[in-house]
Amino acid sequence: MSRLRLQHARWFPCLALILAVSSCADSPELLQNNDPARYALAQDVLWASPSGFDLTMDIYTPRSDANALPVLVMFHGGGWLINDKSIMDQASAYLATHGRYVVCNVDYRLLADRDNTVTLNQIVEDVFGAVLWVKDHIGDYGGDPSRIAVTGDSAGGHLSAMIVNLGNRLSSEPFSETSLGFRPSYLPAGKTPEQVAEANGIEVQAAILSYGAFDIVQGARDGFEGLANPFWLVSGSLARGMFGDSFNVADHPEMYRAVSPIHNIPAASERKLPPQLLTVGTEDPVVTPASVKRYLEKLHAAGHPADYWEYPGRSHAFLDSGSNALLGTSFEADAPEALDVMLGFLDEVFYTTPPSQLD
Repeated sequence: MSRLRLQHARWFPCLALILAVSSCADSPELLQNNDPARYALAQDVLWASPSGFDLTMDIYTPRSDANALPVLVMFHGGGWLINDKSIMDQASAYLATHGRYVVCNVDYRLLADRDNTVTLNQIVEDVFGAVLWVKDHIGDYGGDPSRIAVTGDSAGGHLSAMIVNLGNRLSSEPFSETSLGFRPSYLPAGKTPEQVAEANGIEVQAAILSYGAFDIVQGARDGFEGLANPFWLVSGSLARGMFGDSFNVADHPEMYRAVSPIHNIPAASERKLPPQLLTVGTEDPVVTPASVKRYLEKLHAAGHPADYWEYPGRSHAFLDSGSNALLGTSFEADAPEALDVMLGFLDEVFYTTPPSQLD
């Protein structure tokens, strides 16, 4: 059974907006902007089973004469508590219909999984593992493992930023207050996390971060781990700490900083980050344009290339499948324009930028 397909959870104001359910996926409108004749689809491809928990992805391969296409790895939103990859079905199909990219729509563990025992660092380890799996196997699906972009919205934007900023912070030691590295849920055969990090194994060539949550420290202080965040209840779980009840942001701030992209932007003189596009709706009450601009400014201050696009008149979750009456969003009305902007950015990176500038 798939997880609840509800809109994204946040700990910010206007939480009443997020209690609306997306419209039925069987709606005839979902056939628009999707031409299955233009791509092959491999569904529910098993890519890892951390602690026996099966994780899958859907892989869309455009029918193309090219030997190998660039790859876009996508992570859904949902406040790390709800949703699964199906919430990105329409976006994935649109990108495969209109773009020249193999699209991998990825599932990862949620905090509410395993009887509400999954921790945020484990979710990060899942998305790190997904990138490594793609690099090892995407050639079987017509993709080029040397040309990979990551993207995600809301919680997925956070996870994509973690890949970009912290994909080199890998460790064989379990994540703890004294060991703030990550062990990917999938590792190449015969490789340790440290060997993967030394070889820059999780490095990607571009990222698109849509209305992402970049400061987990502030999120915890604002009540994510308490009853102020109703999606614990919506997910069928009791509110608790992101790292378990033994930890909190006041007493263990470094654990929360370790999963906050905004606190882990390297200077370009130390490590160059790939080109990035940050997007947000002008009317988003959940992840505000001001919060995204703060992250953009920090990227620029550190010397990294990053573009910014505001979607006029749009709220949160404009990329999701279906529609949300309270948020005033629907895929057919809102997503195509944003997805075209994303494709334009990717085309500039992968089809017009000299290879020397991508190193």
